[in-house]
Amino acid sequence: MARRIALQNCSSRELDRPPGDNPALRRFALLTAAATLVLVCVGGLVTSHEAGLSVPDWPNSYGYNMFRFPVSKWTGGILYEHTHRLVGSLVGLLTTILALWLFGRKARPVLRWGAIVLLLAGTVCSLKYGSRLEDNLELAATGVAALVAGFFWPNCEPSPKWLRTLGVIAFAAVVAQGVLGGLRVTQLNAQLGIFHATLAQLFFVLVSAIALFQTQFWRSLPARAVVDQKALRLLLVTAAVLILGQLVLGATMRHQHAGLAIPDFPAAYGKIWPDTDAASILKYNQHRIDGESYEPITAFQIVLQMVHRMIALAIFVMVGICAWLARRQLGRQDLLSRLAFGWFLLIVTQILLGAATVWTGKMAAIATAHMACGALSLVAGALISLLSFRLLAAPDAQNCPAQKSELTSLRPSSGLTT
Repeated sequence: MARRIALQNCSSRELDRPPGDNPALRRFALLTAAATLVLVCVGGLVTSHEAGLSVPDWPNSYGYNMFRFPVSKWTGGILYEHTHRLVGSLVGLLTTILALWLFGRKARPVLRWGAIVLLLAGTVCSLKYGSRLEDNLELAATGVAALVAGFFWPNCEPSPKWLRTLGVIAFAAVVAQGVLGGLRVTQLNAQLGIFHATLAQLFFVLVSAIALFQTQFWRSLPARAVVDQKALRLLLVTAAVLILGQLVLGATMRHQHAGLAIPDFPAAYGKIWPDTDAASILKYNQHRIDGESYEPITAFQIVLQMVHRMIALAIFVMVGICAWLARRQLGRQDLLSRLAFGWFLLIVTQILLGAATVWTGKMAAIATAHMACGALSLVAGALISLLSFRLLAAPDAQNCPAQKSELTSLRPSSGLTT
């Protein structure tokens, strides 16, 4: 009897669940986004400690298989760089699983064929490169695991095509991200580090958006604006894009490896705009060499940091206007109003962390927190912008039954009866 009641309750819960709802996939998407944030933070520690080239080879680590690198050798900058590689590998695995899961049962043939390729690669490499037997066996074991999984998982219906496309893009992005990180090491090219950092931010936005799209919260959002709030939507999107540009600029500054080109804040060498002539640059560098172990700076680096400060002020103003405008047009208790205000508080925190980075002489923990908060600010802006396209677009009277019913009820009666 008890079992029958339990089955009935389970059946009722399944009936109550909307079509396409997959709680396990939803939680996994959130896990992938959270792991990406951790990866961004660890990457920040790498640049803050200037440990980017502490491990000079890739994909190995000092000749060892990356996953069997002895813990006893995780010292100094190697700790940060090697941890970054391991967390990056974890995010790559999670993204691969997420992309396959979005395809549902359609992913099983892909998983099986991929497993066969891994098995063959492991077997061939074992015969040809017997000295790396452990690596080859790991490759083959991964193929066996994937082959077995391909007959049982994923066990759900495919997600919508546009969502599956986002999963494929996320997979391609995480592969490109890993390759860029490796080339940064092997090619000793600082410019690649800028692209690597920029792609990391965009990837974080993408997996966060996929996680949002999996939630019942997103699926239940109606288009409910009385009028199309195009101005507010445009302002939200513009502010988010400006934050992305600011993060790219910050990555460029970090990969200059010149410490703090401007050591004071809110002033800049005691002025609103510092001097950048040759004599002033010579004086700045003399002070830096005498007082700190920083590398010499150039006028370009000073201007770069001043532009960074100016854009920060512009972002502060724009997000503040977004929060004020949303509250004025939508009301204090509106969802977007509250989210916009939270976004504004995040920007204020980001600015304070930027100031603290200068005041503490670029302390690693503060600089990393500053970078992580910047990534969260970008994701917050991107997700709020996405929400605005659902919540601030005027509903189509032809496709909105509730509005159509309301319009019908407001029509004057003809006075005819049947």
